[in-house]
Amino acid sequence: MKTKEIRDKETDAIEAEMKDKLKHLFDLRTQAVTEKLEDPTQIGKTRRDIARLKTILRERTLAAAKKAEPRQV
Repeated sequence: MKTKEIRDKETDAIEAEMKDKLKHLFDLRTQAVTEKLEDPTQIGKTRRDIARLKTILRERTLAAAKKAEPRQV
Protein backbone atom coordinates (compact mmCIF):
# COMPACT_ATOMS: atom_id res chain seq x y z
CA MET A 1 0.00 0.00 0.00
CA LYS A 2 1.42 3.34 -1.04
CA THR A 3 1.46 6.41 1.17
CA LYS A 4 -0.55 8.43 -1.37
CA GLU A 5 -3.31 5.81 -1.32
CA ILE A 6 -3.46 6.03 2.45
CA ARG A 7 -3.55 9.84 2.49
CA ASP A 8 -6.53 9.80 0.10
CA LYS A 9 -8.59 7.75 2.56
CA GLU A 10 -10.64 9.11 5.42
CA THR A 11 -9.51 8.64 9.01
CA ASP A 12 -12.17 6.03 9.79
CA ALA A 13 -11.15 3.98 6.77
CA ILE A 14 -7.50 4.14 7.82
CA GLU A 15 -8.36 2.94 11.33
CA ALA A 16 -10.38 0.05 9.92
CA GLU A 17 -7.53 -0.83 7.56
CA MET A 18 -5.08 -0.81 10.46
CA LYS A 19 -7.32 -3.14 12.46
CA ASP A 20 -7.41 -5.55 9.50
CA LYS A 21 -3.64 -5.36 9.08
CA LEU A 22 -3.09 -6.11 12.77
CA LYS A 23 -5.31 -9.19 12.51
CA HIS A 24 -3.45 -10.24 9.37
CA LEU A 25 -0.11 -9.81 11.16
CA PHE A 26 -1.35 -12.00 14.01
CA ASP A 27 -2.36 -14.68 11.50
CA LEU A 28 1.02 -14.46 9.79
CA ARG A 29 2.85 -14.85 13.08
CA THR A 30 0.70 -17.86 13.94
CA GLN A 31 1.54 -19.42 10.57
CA ALA A 32 5.23 -18.68 11.12
CA VAL A 33 5.22 -20.53 14.43
CA THR A 34 3.48 -23.56 12.95
CA GLU A 35 5.83 -23.42 9.92
CA LYS A 36 2.96 -23.04 7.45
CA LEU A 37 4.00 -19.59 6.26
CA GLU A 38 4.74 -19.67 2.52
CA ASP A 39 6.21 -16.17 2.13
CA PRO A 40 8.16 -14.95 5.19
CA THR A 41 8.54 -11.47 3.69
CA GLN A 42 4.81 -10.89 4.23
CA ILE A 43 5.43 -10.25 7.92
CA GLY A 44 7.80 -7.37 7.18
CA LYS A 45 5.54 -5.94 4.50
CA THR A 46 2.54 -6.00 6.83
CA ARG A 47 4.55 -4.36 9.62
CA ARG A 48 5.62 -1.57 7.26
CA ASP A 49 2.01 -1.05 6.13
CA ILE A 50 0.93 -0.75 9.78
CA ALA A 51 3.72 1.77 10.41
CA ARG A 52 2.60 3.84 7.43
CA LEU A 53 -0.99 3.83 8.66
CA LYS A 54 0.04 4.85 12.18
CA THR A 55 2.28 7.62 10.85
CA ILE A 56 -0.47 9.20 8.79
CA LEU A 57 -2.96 8.93 11.66
CA ARG A 58 -0.44 10.66 13.93
CA GLU A 59 0.15 13.41 11.37
CA ARG A 60 -3.59 14.04 11.18
CA THR A 61 -3.88 14.11 14.97
CA LEU A 62 -1.08 16.67 15.24
CA ALA A 63 -2.55 18.80 12.45
CA ALA A 64 -5.95 18.82 14.17
CA ALA A 65 -4.38 19.74 17.50
CA LYS A 66 -2.43 22.57 15.89
CA LYS A 67 -5.60 24.00 14.32
CA ALA A 68 -7.46 23.83 17.63
CA GLU A 69 -4.65 25.51 19.52
CA PRO A 70 -5.34 29.21 20.21
CA ARG A 71 -2.77 31.60 18.84
CA GLN A 72 -0.86 33.73 21.29
CA VAL A 73 0.62 37.05 20.25
